[in-house]
Amino acid sequence: MPLSKPVRRQHLHTREIVCRGYKRDDGLWDIEATLADTKTYAFDNIDRGVISAGEPLHGMAIRLTVDENLTVTEIEAASDFTPFAVCPAITGAYASLKGLRIGSGWREAVRERVGRVKGCTHLTDLLVGPLFTAAIHTVNPAREKLGHAGADGKARPPLLESCHAFAPTSPVVKRRWPAFYTGS
Repeated sequence: MPLSKPVRRQHLHTREIVCRGYKRDDGLWDIEATLADTKTYAFDNIDRGVISAGEPLHGMAIRLTVDENLTVTEIEAASDFTPFAVCPAITGAYASLKGLRIGSGWREAVRERVGRVKGCTHLTDLLVGPLFTAAIHTVNPAREKLGHAGADGKARPPLLESCHAFAPTSPVVKRRWPAFYTGS
């Protein structure tokens, strides 16, 4: 069901997040995320002068390279548009995520290494939210074909209890992973 009709309003801000997953020729995967914040009006910025309507206030990107176990083998971050001149200096901190595995504990590990003043709020938010999900959607179909991610019905599926549809009492769990179904 779509959202209800809103009251009269004026569009002021847009945040666009795009995530893309790629299978590389060398057997690894690249997961890329971009974030752009724009305003519908021009405004002054101390570090950049006037930021025109439609010009990004924030324009950032991250590329994670992962293996079939979702372990980060490479990571690159870029901040091409920022509100402050100092912002791009922190992108190198994201190299500290190399070797981490995307899965349980990912969000906490990312925040420990690049959270708050150790990183950029927007880049870190991409990593713990949309990029995390895009990586799972990109790599898990191949993992399931290889017998990972609970595909054999014996190993606990990583998605179990991750949302309403994957509750142990859900008909989805009953159909996909009957051994883990606890409903009546």
